[in-house]
Amino acid sequence: MRHTRIWAVGAAALVLSVTGPASAAHAGPAAPDLARQVLPAGDGWASDGTGTNGGAAADGSRVFTVTTWDEFRAALAVAGTEPRIVKVLGTLNATAAGCAAFEAPGYGFEAYLAAYDPAVWGYDTEVSGEQEDLRAASAKAQGKAIKAYVPANTTIVGVGRNAGITGGSLQLQGVDNVVVRNLTVESPLDCFPQWDPTDGATGAWNSEYDSVVVYGSTHVWIDHNTFTDGAHPDGSLPSYYGERYQQHDGELDVVRGADLVTVSWNVFADHDKTLMIGNSDSAGATDRGKLRVTLHHNLFENVVERAPRVRFGKVDAYNNHFVVPGSSYSYSLGIGIESQLVAEKNAFTVAEGVQAGKILKKWKDAPVTTAGNLVNGARVDLLAVHNAQFPGEILRADAGWTPSLRTRVDVPQAVPALVDHRAGAGRPR
Repeated sequence: MRHTRIWAVGAAALVLSVTGPASAAHAGPAAPDLARQVLPAGDGWASDGTGTNGGAAADGSRVFTVTTWDEFRAALAVAGTEPRIVKVLGTLNATAAGCAAFEAPGYGFEAYLAAYDPAVWGYDTEVSGEQEDLRAASAKAQGKAIKAYVPANTTIVGVGRNAGITGGSLQLQGVDNVVVRNLTVESPLDCFPQWDPTDGATGAWNSEYDSVVVYGSTHVWIDHNTFTDGAHPDGSLPSYYGERYQQHDGELDVVRGADLVTVSWNVFADHDKTLMIGNSDSAGATDRGKLRVTLHHNLFENVVERAPRVRFGKVDAYNNHFVVPGSSYSYSLGIGIESQLVAEKNAFTVAEGVQAGKILKKWKDAPVTTAGNLVNGARVDLLAVHNAQFPGEILRADAGWTPSLRTRVDVPQAVPALVDHRAGAGRPR
């Protein structure tokens, strides 16, 4: 098989070079080619119907190996919807030039802080005026630079143990048949969060940019990736106006009529708003009957909330390991409007003092199925303990459906060791 290498990116053309396979004299036992693997039959919702194979059938002219963010975006922009494979070598940095590269002329953070200081502006009116307009223009420039639009019939795969993306946002919008595997994805750091004085009693900083957005897309397999805040955990971020300068949004969003998604063997670590399925209570027209997502054998480690939060969708969450922190923890499984979540045979390792009833969170009235889950090694009825501990937020039993698209179901006692050893980028399969 031949591999096309993107070496340089110009405004009008790509300069390409072709490399052949390694010499047979030095070849050892053939390792499985992650780029050519397809989602097994019956492996979650993404296997439904036509299944998900991404770019597995790509010919040599549509296999790209990239080492920079510009090369990566150029490979995705090559015309046509024929299958393609994009191999990521090393770490691609979408914001290598720094935040200053995106600043609109005249914008200044100190000027922004001075203009909208609550002592001057108050808390009753959303911010507006010159500095807000310049902040928005700067944010638009950053968004244009860090978003990479993934076409249909594409496999994106990291090469080896140390491949990843820093500061970029993968956008799967209105496409079908995409595979994303073996990447360490460091959450984009929003250079220009917006101050909203009307958000809560004391205002809040709101940020943009999710690591991966599945928007109106179908047949998506997200497998063996590591999602992290990397060098910029929330705890390292400063505060202004007495509120955390929040520069992170989500790690994975599945929204706006997206459907048939399998999320398997990933690590979601050290994050706040982690995984959202359905982004609005008012999106029933597009989301009702869709947002079917399977989550299995994922590690959610020290995440504050949304693991996941669900609206509308039929979501199957089984054999996941949740390592729940002792401080700042809000909840793991969010029950939202018209959701039908099945949470079975998961393992929760919770810090001392965390009530098991907090694992579930009622956002809107909807039924949920919980069965066979363990908390610190003991079998716990998550629904019963939630309803007992939060009598004002009673949840209903029975999501109303029985998942059938499962290739392996492990006993929950085995989940922590199994998932901790095998989930994430660069881990054994």
